[in-house]
Amino acid sequence: MAATADPLQRGFSAPDFTLPGTDGRQHSLAELRGPKGLLVMFICNHCPYVQAVADRMVRDARELHALGVHTVAISSNDVAAYPEDSFEHMQQFAAQHDFGFPYLYDDSQDVAKAYGAVCTPDFFGFNADLQLQYRGQLDASRKQAAAPDVRRDLFEAMKQIAETGVGPDEQYPSIGCSIKWKEEA
Repeated sequence: MAATADPLQRGFSAPDFTLPGTDGRQHSLAELRGPKGLLVMFICNHCPYVQAVADRMVRDARELHALGVHTVAISSNDVAAYPEDSFEHMQQFAAQHDFGFPYLYDDSQDVAKAYGAVCTPDFFGFNADLQLQYRGQLDASRKQAAAPDVRRDLFEAMKQIAETGVGPDEQYPSIGCSIKWKEEA
């Protein structure tokens, strides 16, 4: 089922976390932050919205890294109900798309809840002080291939944040599959 990300809460401080990555290491918010900002992406392997934009996410993350903005992807889906989002499948997905950034597993779903993530993909762009400045779409393509001249909303916003510390006033919410929450016991 499609879900739309909540609107921007400018200035929201990035919640701290330490999570296991597909690279076999533990990663913390403190070590992931870049000198000019941090892009936190909630994604999963099976979502057609994520699959449609995965290569563009990788491209944008690579270009943002050169601007001092680091990137991390987090999967928080219930793998009991969606085994294609398992840690092993996360490793395969990261390798298939040549992720140049950590891909972390949020088994407890506590990190997704702390951030207020609702869909995959859901993008959170923080400045150097880890204050939220962007909560929007990668671009306008959704589940289909992007036109060659599509505006790169996420990249342009994060570039502005790297340069000024402040995100754009106009932002369009990300749309994707709802996060697959575990049933409460």
